[in-house]
Amino acid sequence: MDYLGELIIIAVVAGVINNYVLHYFVGICPFIGVSRRVDMAFGMGCAVTFVISIAAILSWTFTYFILREGAPVTAWIWQVFGGDPATPISLEILNYIVYIFVIASSVQFVEMYLRKFFPHLYKSFGVYLPLITTNCAILFACLMIMKHVVGAGNVWGAEPHVWGIGQAVTEAFFGGAGFTIAIVIMAGIREELDHCDVPKPLRGAGITLIVAGILALAFMGFMGVDRGLAGLLK
Repeated sequence: MDYLGELIIIAVVAGVINNYVLHYFVGICPFIGVSRRVDMAFGMGCAVTFVISIAAILSWTFTYFILREGAPVTAWIWQVFGGDPATPISLEILNYIVYIFVIASSVQFVEMYLRKFFPHLYKSFGVYLPLITTNCAILFACLMIMKHVVGAGNVWGAEPHVWGIGQAVTEAFFGGAGFTIAIVIMAGIREELDHCDVPKPLRGAGITLIVAGILALAFMGFMGVDRGLAGLLK
């Protein structure tokens, strides 16, 4: 499979088939808490997609050049200080710490940048940006990238290999797009539920979780699409 075909497979899998919210159940807090209105849900989804893409670029850069075993920057520093070039150096134990700092700093940088240069956009996203720091979907995207850089993961129809920056950004961007799709669908349903006679014990979080479960079952209907698409792209 060529490079473009692999990117298409990654995009479809991350955005629809293995939707972060409805398949892996990450990012549930904003999915439940900010899905009362469609406009709020769409704003949160766009903000998450923007930040998750920046975090993906930074996390891939740190993982590929510094953290993974045999990373060029780490190996060069090790040799400068007199280390044995034949000894493999790995800083993978620091992955979680580095990713958390990357996410937090990305959110702060984006917030300051928007406040300085795009005040109107900041007024739209400013309410949601601080909440993104605790959105575990962004950390999950970083860990997915780490798996395919450190562990050299695989997609349908492709040999195991280390992901480049293109695959990492595609995974993160379409993972955020899938999050946006899921939260906007949920917001639309919840707006309609306000006009329905929901039993009192199920009002609020109860009926929301039931709807989320039904949406997860619906998205299971896309399972296997990646196999067929990989066959067509060959």
